[in-house]
Amino acid sequence: MSIFGNILNKIFHHSTAQASTGSATTQAQTQSPSQPQSQPASNTGASGATAQPSSSGSGGGQATLKNVDVQAVLSQLAAQKGGGGNWRTSVVDLLKLLDLDSSLTARKELAKELNVHAGADGSAEQNIALQKAVMNKIAENGGKVPDSLRN
Repeated sequence: MSIFGNILNKIFHHSTAQASTGSATTQAQTQSPSQPQSQPASNTGASGATAQPSSSGSGGGQATLKNVDVQAVLSQLAAQKGGGGNWRTSVVDLLKLLDLDSSLTARKELAKELNVHAGADGSAEQNIALQKAVMNKIAENGGKVPDSLRN
């Protein structure tokens, strides 16, 4: 699975784990295509998540996030881990927060996946550009990501 696919899965599965334990912060719901939708798409209450096949050709089989408050999920995960570093601006800290490989090799692969060509490999410029690209891509896949994390 792609590094970005792993990022989506970690956020989505953290969200579904919260729902199964009854967390009020972020709730998730997984539906197969044969199940009727039990919530309206424009739910203004608690967040829900729906896994659906991605329409993008790259990374086939990725889950698509629907109504998952990404900042809330990551903030809660950071609180559980004692801070989470600076995941809002650093892709290294974001990957570490999600218990994913944050090595230079992994970040080079992620940059290739997301077509990010900012700065030299491993530079602060590339690190920040990758973090923003990840947040933008999560938003493209249906996750709720505030502009402050995308720009």
